[in-house]
Amino acid sequence: MLLDVLVLAAGKGTRMRSALPKVLHNLAGKPLLGHVFESVADLDGAAINVIVGHGRDKIQQTFVDQGLNWIEQSSQLGTAHAVQQAIPYLRDGAKVLIVYGDVPLIKSSTLGKMLAQVGDDAMSLLTVELVDPSGYGRIVRNTEGEVTGIIEQKDAAPEQLLIGEVNTGVMAMTAADLKAWLPKINNDNAQQEYYLTDLISLARTAGRHINTYVPEAVEEVEGVNSRAQLVALERYYQRQIANTLLDNGVTIIDPSRFDCRGELQTGQDVLIDINCIFEGHNKLGNGVLIGPNCVIKDATIGDNVTIKANTVIEGPVTLEEDVQVGPFARLRPHSVLDRGAKVGNFVETKKAKIGPGSKISHLSYVGDAVLGSEVNVGAGTITCNYDGVNKHLTEIDDGAFIGSNTSLVAPVSVGKNATVGAGSTISRDVPANSLAIARGKQRSLDTWKRPEKK
Repeated sequence: MLLDVLVLAAGKGTRMRSALPKVLHNLAGKPLLGHVFESVADLDGAAINVIVGHGRDKIQQTFVDQGLNWIEQSSQLGTAHAVQQAIPYLRDGAKVLIVYGDVPLIKSSTLGKMLAQVGDDAMSLLTVELVDPSGYGRIVRNTEGEVTGIIEQKDAAPEQLLIGEVNTGVMAMTAADLKAWLPKINNDNAQQEYYLTDLISLARTAGRHINTYVPEAVEEVEGVNSRAQLVALERYYQRQIANTLLDNGVTIIDPSRFDCRGELQTGQDVLIDINCIFEGHNKLGNGVLIGPNCVIKDATIGDNVTIKANTVIEGPVTLEEDVQVGPFARLRPHSVLDRGAKVGNFVETKKAKIGPGSKISHLSYVGDAVLGSEVNVGAGTITCNYDGVNKHLTEIDDGAFIGSNTSLVAPVSVGKNATVGAGSTISRDVPANSLAIARGKQRSLDTWKRPEKK
């Protein structure tokens, strides 16, 4: 099947009160338009055409690598006018699907079922029933229940305003029909715009069946015209993800305080406390416990890992089995914690490999470092990895003990089972099984007098 998808994304979005084009505002960490592209990309044979106007350059730059056909609508004269710009790009024999860049949650399955209703003798229209249809075009049917047209609210008679079935704007037909009908649309209406909804009456006149399909949830076809609507859709979307995780055996302490802005794979008996945010691609093993207020991005987390409150993980990060992290820890990119390792409160790691059973319990920075197994790093330890131009490596071998308030000036290595005395500044390699102390000699002056307030 040839399928030409037209994504209408030319609107300014005045009610967003933003310099950012409306379709680039984020829902679940992804632009609204990005959600639409994902849905239509799953349809067989789809060629995606995007009609842009306001913010065209910024929109195109955001999706520069996606192989899309960009079409400019220089003047916004209505939805039919927008589609008219795409006519030269429609392929003979194709079906045409029209969707909107500010309607992010439309499902591929819904669109597929809609398209199945399109043929040489029929077009398809997505409709929903609303308790309060204010602002939407109403679906007009005859006594046999057949669709005869769509009337916009500003043009509707009082009895038509009582209709609860409304137009979502999402429709599909053959390219041949669309090319034949578009030139017949005029702007003789209250807004003096060229309405795409006029296609319905033209289809009726041409003897086409107008099939309708209703999505599983109204939220699939809700558009975003204001920040309030964006927030409402965000919470709906997050609740759907939370429900899926709950069904898969994950405990989410409060689904209303959970955010997934990417992909999240989970094993069994995972517990996620309140106010946790997952970004990018995350994988959680069995028995993982995540405390409140954590931000986790691009992490692979093994079985029985505990991440305590207020921890920030900025991946790619890998935590092997039985690791403990936090509270108030920060793991930066390319941190790897091997089985049973522990990173405690107010510890920051970056490009660091922490070996099995090793501990950095509190108040330390370990960057560009490789730690062996059963290493103990005392409070206040710093790997001085940056000389102002280049980064250098610190290596700490198995069983080494680093005393509190130590500075390890890289490049430097500490040998197996070596000990570094507290308060040392280590700038030369420490041999295995030795004690290294590098600090000023302590003196006590018995003639010294404490200053007195005048």
